[in-house]
Amino acid sequence: MEHNEISFENLPSAVAHLNNQVEELKELILRKESVSIPQKKTPIDIEKACEIIGKAKPTVYTLVRTRQIPCYKSGKKLYFFEDELLEWIRNGRRKTMVEIEAEAEKNFRRNRG
Repeated sequence: MEHNEISFENLPSAVAHLNNQVEELKELILRKESVSIPQKKTPIDIEKACEIIGKAKPTVYTLVRTRQIPCYKSGKKLYFFEDELLEWIRNGRRKTMVEIEAEAEKNFRRNRG
């Protein structure tokens, strides 16, 4: 349908045409969202890592030396990735007393059988 042909007489077919176009756009968007494009990971230096995790530089060096924090070394330079540091922080979360008690109760019931 040409854009210039819209008149009162062919308004229903014009609306139907627009509706089809919108549906096609929706499908394209959904297809595009389902395809995961890997994000480019840019390494950060120790200063930025200290800022992200809220630790002093000597503390981060100690964490690196004891292999407690994810890092990469090239020559004498240390590199980190922000997403790995944030995941490291998430994995270090301590359970609350309520969570510990619920887990203990669950294990107790499972072992009583």
